[in-house]
Amino acid sequence: MKDQAQRLRELAARAGPGPEPLRGPGRVLAVASGKGGVGKTSVVANLGVALARQGHPVTVLDADFGLANLDILLNLAPRRNLTHLVRGEATPEEVVVEVAPGFRVIPGGSGVDGMADLDAAERDRLLARVGPLVSGASFLLIDTAAGIGRNVVDLCVAAGEVLLVTNAEPTSLTDAYGLVKVVWGRDPEVGIAVMVNSAESERDARAIHARLDRVVARFLGRSVGYAGHVVRDDHVRRAALRQTPFLTAYPRCAASRCVEEIARSLAARVPARPAGAAGFWGRLLGGGR
Repeated sequence: MKDQAQRLRELAARAGPGPEPLRGPGRVLAVASGKGGVGKTSVVANLGVALARQGHPVTVLDADFGLANLDILLNLAPRRNLTHLVRGEATPEEVVVEVAPGFRVIPGGSGVDGMADLDAAERDRLLARVGPLVSGASFLLIDTAAGIGRNVVDLCVAAGEVLLVTNAEPTSLTDAYGLVKVVWGRDPEVGIAVMVNSAESERDARAIHARLDRVVARFLGRSVGYAGHVVRDDHVRRAALRQTPFLTAYPRCAASRCVEEIARSLAARVPARPAGAAGFWGRLLGGGR
């Protein structure tokens, strides 16, 4: 009897050729972290809320294949996700979830054997079916898995713009440096900016960024940008227990104000490689490898 991973591979192979070209001025931002537990998915969820409220339609792709949990954080109960898509049990339109006006989510598959083991070609065929769903969004946010796995690096390189989430823990900074090194080793043109989560203050966050930047400068001869910070705020924990973005539950709390500022800054920034969603898809599906 064929195992689950083999069955998923066969189904992925039936997904067909690449997607139609994506339209619109979309920005693609991979949100990544060197290690788990730094609040990356919370950042993605709240950043999506903030961008949508500021008039920038956003689609979030939960690309943590195999251990996706964005739907849990948003208290969603999707009937279909990427697992059903790759199995051929759902159409792309049945997978996408409208969270709020201007904010859509493409949920990943959690705890399913085979999803985390799809190779690059199989993953590309899966994502090709998702492509048309992000057409017209101002932002496509990609919630990657933690670490420096092949899927993570491929998505970061294809996006061309990375928001690297870290915190003050030495292991978080060490692993963040590792991700920077691997991504720039693949493509030195990728723009990487650091966002410090659970910071005591802006001064503390900038000191943490400076610590990481010194290591990057010493060993890679370059500098990583500073994208902002989210202060340590008990409202973040309270909102997580309610399975609600803290920007929705507590819009005036300190952490919410920080995320709103990050969203404004991102929307105003000109990316280092402004190729948009069409360029992202071309690179991911083989054009930029």
